Order: sequence, then structure tokens, then C-alpha cells
Amino acid sequence: MQHDKVLILDFGSQYTQLIARRVRELNIYSEIHPFNKIPEDLASYKSVILSGSPNSVRGEDALHPNLDGIRGVKPMLAVCYGAQYLAHFSGGNVAPSDTREYGRANLSFIKNDEEFFANINEGSQVWMSHSDTIKELPTNGVLIASTKDVTNAAYRIEGEATYAIQFHPEVYHSTDGKQLLENFLVKIAGVNQDWTPDSFVEETVEAIQEKVGNDKVVLGLSGGVDSTVAAVLLNKAIGKNLYCIFVNNGLLRKNEFQSVLNQYEGMGLNVKGVDASERFLAALAGLEDPELKRKAIGKTFIEVFDDEAHKLTDVKWLAQGTIYPDVIESVSATGGPSATIKSHHNVGGLPDFMKLKIVEPLRAIFKDEVRRVGATLGIDPELLGRHPFPGPGLGIRILGDITAEKVRILQEVDAIFINGLKEWGLYDKVWQAGAMLLPVNSVGVMGDERTYEKCVALRAVESTDGMTADWVNLPYEFLQKTSNEIINKVKGVNRVVYDISSKPPATIEWE
Repeated sequence: MQHDKVLILDFGSQYTQLIARRVRELNIYSEIHPFNKIPEDLASYKSVILSGSPNSVRGEDALHPNLDGIRGVKPMLAVCYGAQYLAHFSGGNVAPSDTREYGRANLSFIKNDEEFFANINEGSQVWMSHSDTIKELPTNGVLIASTKDVTNAAYRIEGEATYAIQFHPEVYHSTDGKQLLENFLVKIAGVNQDWTPDSFVEETVEAIQEKVGNDKVVLGLSGGVDSTVAAVLLNKAIGKNLYCIFVNNGLLRKNEFQSVLNQYEGMGLNVKGVDASERFLAALAGLEDPELKRKAIGKTFIEVFDDEAHKLTDVKWLAQGTIYPDVIESVSATGGPSATIKSHHNVGGLPDFMKLKIVEPLRAIFKDEVRRVGATLGIDPELLGRHPFPGPGLGIRILGDITAEKVRILQEVDAIFINGLKEWGLYDKVWQAGAMLLPVNSVGVMGDERTYEKCVALRAVESTDGMTADWVNLPYEFLQKTSNEIINKVKGVNRVVYDISSKPPATIEWE
């Protein structure tokens, strides 16, 4: 790619992905690399950002980046841990904070002639998240901003284009954070703002054509946003040489298999639908442990996908809807395997025996960028706005063992809930929603009869990336109507509850 690039060095902060996304929102391309795996060739990077970290610069486990070729050479912004690192190891002093420095704060002093704070006024709200504080600035450090409790909230190094801040401009609660990043990257570092969805589509299509040539490519569609955008990009690049397979694992939403096939047909994609629902249900029979269910679903998908791929001749490439978080989450800040590795859609971890080369057209972009690229490609906004849906589908929303009857019950409940959200204009205000079928029966009364039937839990959360999530305060009237409709229309259910736990400590899915 012929774009100015920003290198973000990750020290393990929970906010590192947010830094990259905020930079991308400025139409600037950014990449995240672990602090100890800095690219050897730094020529293509116009600027560098150091992230925060859960570690302390005063501890024995302090993380030490090799800043040779960066500091004093390229414009650098050090955030939180980065700011403390520069101070502590360059003639300053970092010590435990006398007061708690978490949450909202306001800039009470700004050096107004600093380009770094252009269009940012005193009183601007910032977000703090640290237990250590900078007591003394590093050699040649110049104070440029403070808050009520943090004297050295921001500084720069005299004679270098090096800036450091104790707060996090990348989080939503830093109200001028995007402006500050733009000031540093555009005004100070001179980075060009030329990273756009249109340029991504053009460059990716050219790259696919050069990489794949006239070879055939097979893609496993999930019906979700990522695999769909990947399919349209590939179709734009190689047309009839793309073969898409959409597998019904029997754990999709109600009528989803046929409706998704119809939608794809209208998009001009070459898609084959495979109904393997009975095969999946047989593989799941008697399994209750969530991990065993996930493994059974994954294994069966591989078998079905492999069977169908072998029916095609001369296929050399496997396409996947891998996106950038899948790539960077697979390596931790210390270079080891991450504990949060996830399969890519339904095609994660295909075995070597398939002998296919991999093409991943979306591996450089985030979820919100995938949607913007999809809009550029003319994909239906309703499809692009679909809520995330787990790869194992309803298999992890049915707690305990899975049967065809339980799938039927949950499909009916889910349809009422999701359709209701759309009818009430709530769907687009929710990041993800679904229903869980609980492994408990409860006593009820219907008419003059005693019932002993299933309980279902409804779940709706708001989030930006799924890493954290808050439950959505849905209107009581909506919940009342939905509960009544589920109990009256879905045979086998006599109780509905609403999940009001956030992530963390809970997770979005129940399994």
C-alpha cells in the first residue's frame, strides 16, 4: 500500500485497539505490533505511538522497547505507560500516585502556543487510568499540560518531535482525543490522510488479482458481515472463479438458511447452499459441555466444507473473512499466544490436509471499517447492520444438550425477540441481541392447568467491539409485550427473564 503509515507499539493495554481505530478514523493507516517485535524496516512508518500498559515502569517486569531508529528520528507520541517510560528511563522520576488517577479529569492548564493542543481549550475532559505518576520530567522535558491532580499530564522533549501524555486520547471519554491525535499526526508528524474505503477497495482488488491470478477460490460464507464483504470484494476481483459455500448447521436463526441464500443470489454471488443440519445435530447428541459442543460443531463444519470443496475441481485457494482484531489478538504484547484466540467465523483452523493456500482480503481492517467498505461496495445497509452472531450459532445459546425440539423452541423465541426489536425501532440501537434457552423448567399456570416448562433469557447489549459491553435498558413496555408474545406463541416456554449483567464480569454469550 502506498500510504503513510503509523506504527503503534503495544505494551498490553486494553485500549491499544482503540488507538488504532481512532487513527484510522482520521483516514490514516495504522498498524499494531508488540513492543518487542518492532518491524525491521521502519522507513514506511511516518510516526510512532507508544501504548499504555498494565505493567509499571518501576517494576522488575517493566517492558523495555528498543527505540533505536525511532526516538529523535520519527515523530513519537507516548501514551500513559509510554509517557512514564520516557520519564523514568531518561532522567525523570516516576512514583506511586498520592491520589487515585482513574476516570474523568479536566485539563486545568494548557500551554496555548503548542500546536499539539490546537483547537483544544482548558477544561477539556480527558480519561486517566494509571496508579503511578510522573513526579519529575525527563531530561529536556517541557511541561505543556496539567490537570487538578496530575501536574505532569503532558510534556514534550526539547529538540525532538516527541510528545507524551498521561491520559488516554483514544477512549470515548476524552472529548478532544481525536482532535489531539489529528494535531500530532497531521500538524506535527505531517502524515497524509489518504486511507479511505474507496482506496482500500481499489488496492485490495488489484492485490487479489495479482496474488490469485486465474486460480479458483472457495469461500465459506457464514451469512455475517465479514464473510459477505470478503465475498463481494473477491467477486469484484475474480468473478466466476469464486465459489461460495453456505452451510446450514441446523443452528441458524429461524428461516435464516433460505433467506440468506436468497439475499446472496440477488448480489450476483456464486453460492451453493448445503443443508447439513441433521449431521450437526447427530454430532452434538448428548453433549452438554460448551467446549465439547464448540469442538463438535467446528469438526463437523470442517468435514462438510471439505466434502463440498472436493466436489470442485482445481480449487487452489481458501478465502476467509479474517479481520484485523483476529490477527493482532493472536499475539500478546509479550509475543506469546493470546488467551483470547478465536476461530475466524465458521472456517477457523482448517487442517493442513485441505492443501489450500489462504487469501484474507479483510485482514488489515477493523469491524467498523468492514462496514464502511461494504457500503462503498454497495452492499445492502440492512445486511451490513446485522448484529454479530456466534459461529456455533444457537448451539451455545442452548445451555446443556441440544435436540431438534430445543432448537425449534429457541428459533421461535429468537424470532419474536429480534423482529420485535426491529418493529420498535430498537434493533440499530443494540450491538447484539439474542435469546438463551436455559436448562431449567419452572412451574406456571396457563388457564386452569399447571405447567412445567422451559425458561428463556433475553439478552441485549451495547458495545463497540465486543471486548466490553453494557446491557441495554430496553423499555418495560417492549419487554412486557415480548414476554407475553413468547409465552403465548412458543409451546414449551412459560417464563421469560431479561439479563442485566455487563461484560465484564459476565460475557455476552452464556456459553
